[in-house]
Amino acid sequence: MAKWGEGDPRWIVEERPDATNVNNWHWTEKNATTWSKDRLHQLFKDLKIVHSDIECVVDTVDKCTGEATVNNRKGKLIFFYEWELVLKWSGTLLKNSKLSHKGKLTIPNLSEENDLSDVEITVTIDESNDESETLKQFMYNVGRDRVRQQLGAYIRELKEEYSKNLILPKKGDDATGVQGVNNANVTEVNNARNAAQKASSNTSVAAPKGQSSGVGCKLDVRTLSMTEEFHCNANDLYNALTKPDMVTAFTRAPAKVDAVRGGEFVLYGGNVLGKFEELVPEKKIQQSWRLKNWSSGHYSNVVIELEETSSSTMMTLKQTGIPASEYDAMKTNWYRYYWHSIKQTFGFGTSISDAL
Repeated sequence: MAKWGEGDPRWIVEERPDATNVNNWHWTEKNATTWSKDRLHQLFKDLKIVHSDIECVVDTVDKCTGEATVNNRKGKLIFFYEWELVLKWSGTLLKNSKLSHKGKLTIPNLSEENDLSDVEITVTIDESNDESETLKQFMYNVGRDRVRQQLGAYIRELKEEYSKNLILPKKGDDATGVQGVNNANVTEVNNARNAAQKASSNTSVAAPKGQSSGVGCKLDVRTLSMTEEFHCNANDLYNALTKPDMVTAFTRAPAKVDAVRGGEFVLYGGNVLGKFEELVPEKKIQQSWRLKNWSSGHYSNVVIELEETSSSTMMTLKQTGIPASEYDAMKTNWYRYYWHSIKQTFGFGTSISDAL
């Protein structure tokens, strides 16, 4: 995902006081990162968890990294958030209140892609003994549920807070109608996500122009071809496109990359996603590829071919099945978010002779 304020200006339309986002057609975005960090710190400040003769307290947030944004596209609200949290906790057996034991709770995957019940919460203790292990087990059995309740409160409040004023009134709508849209969007977004997941699991890679999108309508699609030179060997460029740590580095955001046939990839906060269809190390990468805001179930077909020369590697990309409305920006976005970023991150834009 691009840094806040640097997104594709054709897809992200800033709020305007004259309400020129007609009928909520454009992609409007609000940055909820700062608000989220403040709220998470509030929710996990001196949170007491007491039962019988045990008292534990989530004292503070030790680490909070990630981001959150809220988008309106065609009158639909879409929430993106991805957080890694580390919480400090302490506990006491009330029968021996002079002794306090300390530990941490680690939450690596708070994201809109995971159900709250699937969010991983690990419990650790600083020093192990009979009392501390009793407290650790209590936090595992009881404390984790209390933490999940707080995470649920954050998600609920995020949707309530950032649903306000993102849906602008259409011509002829009154304020009551708009408010109704805002209140209904949480359910609509969840239903839309589930429907999209089901549709994509039954849909193959997009076919040539005039094909069906998989949901019963025809799409006008285009084909893009481009070539780019990288001053590195083919193996290094292949790794940059397939290794999770290298993809995370050049996208500057957590990335899911399972570079095997049928393996999935999710980049830029879930905005780019798809599957690997064919992999030939140092030679070829074929993907079914889509943007999250495309029609449900519609994928383009991306073929990346690498040819190593004596001093560089030539990369050729062919992408078929691009929705016509997205075609003009696609070449710019490939260069900006992929090729330029890879060169900048790994130094592949400088020839070996220049670097010596």
